Amino acid sequence: MKFFYAPGTCSIGIHLLLEEIGAPYESIKVDFRAKEQFSEKFRALNPKGKVPTLVRDDGSVLTEFQAIAFWLARAYPKAGLLAEDLEGQTRTMELLDFMVASVHMRGFTFILVPMKFTPTEAAQQELTAHGRSVVADGFDRLASTLGDKDWLMGNFSIADAALFYLTTWAKAKDVALPATLAAFHERMLARPSVQRALKIIG
Repeated sequence: MKFFYAPGTCSIGIHLLLEEIGAPYESIKVDFRAKEQFSEKFRALNPKGKVPTLVRDDGSVLTEFQAIAFWLARAYPKAGLLAEDLEGQTRTMELLDFMVASVHMRGFTFILVPMKFTPTEAAQQELTAHGRSVVADGFDRLASTLGDKDWLMGNFSIADAALFYLTTWAKAKDVALPATLAAFHERMLARPSVQRALKIIG
């Protein structure tokens, strides 16, 4: 497999899942500063111009965090990254979609790149404040879901990989984390798969 990633993006979540499953893969960095995601070469691979992007052994390409995470979990079941029962899988995907579609896209996007939506500084500040509000509400909900468990679904799963990239962004952007999510982040940093993924990214 070939995994296309960019530092500082949600692709860290897929990176650590690849390390969890233990299958051989090649990491290929996409330089966002050089706008390589918009290059003809990368667009030929992924017309969306986004990471994460995974090229499977048969040459087919998978995009979007949820799809890649789900496929990895199902393709490598021995890693135990997804519940075996339908209800457990459904609830995991429900939670994963909330984190990516709501906390990430409707919250962190406005914190990380408000300039993509308006050139006006005052408007950017308003968007950032809105994003922080959405993220704070999302983190409260996720903290409630986590409760006193170590992992969101009870056992470690693909949902925890998504939460980790969100807590990583929170740390980088000085976004407050509920105590339980801060403790979760530290548990994630202690996992060998996370340590290996972070070492690859550098």
